Amino acid sequence: MDKQDIDFFRDLLQGELDALLDRAGLAVGELLGEAYTNEADPLDRATEERSRNDRMRMRDRESRLITKIRKALMAIEDGTYGICEECEEPIGLERLKARPVTSYCISCKTKQEAHERITGD
Repeated sequence: MDKQDIDFFRDLLQGELDALLDRAGLAVGELLGEAYTNEADPLDRATEERSRNDRMRMRDRESRLITKIRKALMAIEDGTYGICEECEEPIGLERLKARPVTSYCISCKTKQEAHERITGD
């Protein structure tokens, strides 16, 4: 991977990280500002609870993505970005463009997923 590619991925990942952190800050403010509503109607309470659970699940996914982005940015800094953690071969640019936080080439990821399906891990 050349310097231009590295710069592209660094900018892409940093932009995504910044956007996620901004949204996370807003979400925390929203959650802290939410007053627990004691709806008399059970359907209204259930709808509100479902909505709150959906938002929390989304924040959890975003939190995990933030961790992956930070890991990828650290890999850029230490020169290991774009190298498969399993086979230590270069990860294809098309795969990195599709999934910039990946740390496995398509072959190793496919094997890993197949193993997970078999073992249930």
